[in-house]
This record gives sequence, C-alpha cells and structure tokens, in this order.
Amino acid sequence: MPILTDYARNLLGRALCGRSPALPTAIYAALGTGGTASGLTGEPAGNGYARQRITFTGNGLQRNAETLRFVFNAAAGNFTHIGLYDAASGGNPLAYGLLAQSASISGPGTVTIAAEAVTVDSQ
Repeated sequence: MPILTDYARNLLGRALCGRSPALPTAIYAALGTGGTASGLTGEPAGNGYARQRITFTGNGLQRNAETLRFVFNAAAGNFTHIGLYDAASGGNPLAYGLLAQSASISGPGTVTIAAEAVTVDSQ
C-alpha cells in the first residue's frame, strides 16, 4: 500500500500550494474487494462491519500503530483490499492496496490486521 486515489492526489497538490481544504484529522481503514482511482470497491455493508480508526507512527515510512479488528456477525464474502478514508462512513477515499492475504468471511468472525502491517510511503 498505498495507491493514492485521485481525491488524495488533488488534496496533496492543494496542500503543497497552501490551499484549502485542510488535511484529514482522523483516518479510517476499510475492507473491500478491489480498488480504482476513485477508491476502494466492494466495501461491505451490514453484518456488524464497521470501518476502523487507524493511527500511524514512524518517520518517512508510516505504519499502523495498533492491531485492526474488523468484526462480522454473519457471512460477508471475500476481501482482498484495504482502503483508507477520512471518515468512519461516507467521506473521501484516500488510498487503497492489496491485503497481504485475502480474508474470507463465511460466517461470524474477525479479520485481524497486525500492528505495523499497513504501510504508507511517500515513494
């Protein structure tokens, strides 16, 4: 990760030029089945799913500081991607990338992503 979305590229361009809007103050991780320049695709709805607040740490390469846990109370499908958003629901897509390993939810369960497994690099 990451592949920046068009929204994020435009946001960074405006920020570098001292223009609004302001950069996000909170970031949320989401699961999905794919990604495009417009953001994550196939994000689940219902079944107990919710985006997870994610905080980063590091100099240069940024890594998630804490383990992420996406909890499901019913089958939800197969997830291959993770995305970053500026809101717990709705909001603007910032970046997306492949999960290290796909996650299949065929009943109640949890998708766990270890601390430092989500990385964001400026390269």
